[in-house]
Amino acid sequence: MLPLALNMEERGHQKAQHRYEEEEEIVCLDASFFVDDNYRLTKFTFGSQEIQLFCLHSASTDFDLTGQLVWPGAMLLNDYLSKNVEMLQGCTAIELGSGVGITGILCSRFCHKVVMTDHNEEVLQILRKNIELHSCPENISSTSHGLVAEKLEWGNTDQINEILQKHPGGFDFILGADIYILISIGVVQDGIVFRTQSSIPVLFDSVKQLLWVREGRKCKFILAYVSRAKIMDSMILIEASKLQLQMKEVTGTRRTIGNLEGVIFEVTLE
Repeated sequence: MLPLALNMEERGHQKAQHRYEEEEEIVCLDASFFVDDNYRLTKFTFGSQEIQLFCLHSASTDFDLTGQLVWPGAMLLNDYLSKNVEMLQGCTAIELGSGVGITGILCSRFCHKVVMTDHNEEVLQILRKNIELHSCPENISSTSHGLVAEKLEWGNTDQINEILQKHPGGFDFILGADIYILISIGVVQDGIVFRTQSSIPVLFDSVKQLLWVREGRKCKFILAYVSRAKIMDSMILIEASKLQLQMKEVTGTRRTIGNLEGVIFEVTLE
């Protein structure tokens, strides 16, 4: 039996060595591997308004970094706002999911105050850099022409309250463009199971909290919506109804952007 025992022990050593070699082949990637921060200064034109800012032209591999790009919804929203600047004059606005800040920067040229928000630290860095780009040389800070960047994760009441403490009285407008996320994850287990995650419930919850601050006074959520999936088209209407929010399509704003259909909605408390 001794030779057999030795043979088994040898095989055990071989398996252990094989596992060690496999582990040696595993490459641990730092989080920075998924981040592209090669931003380019890019010019955009909306009516008579020209805006230059830093952004990416293709996305990082981390889906949470979508804010590094300028999305079609932002182009739609800025086109709409540039044609209706009179409604922005002297007003205050908060933007949800500001990304690189293209909408907030446009609004800052007409509004009294604009608060731009995002939850991702990498995106907030480029957002603040773009704010500095539009600051007066003698006043490089986190504010420019009433333009401020704040961290906000949708559904986080504490962060919303912190923003409102700095900006009591709320805002005339809440702005958002292409800021809804729908993720389907395939899990193989005796077949395929799909789990769907959506940002819509927490997004609309935050919108309602901000609308309530003004109560009966003027406040509306202007959403530039780009249709990417039929399930998403239904979900925004269903979620708005659940929270007693009224969604009204703005006449004449439905248009094709690339190969997608976009539209502007005004969302108010019922």
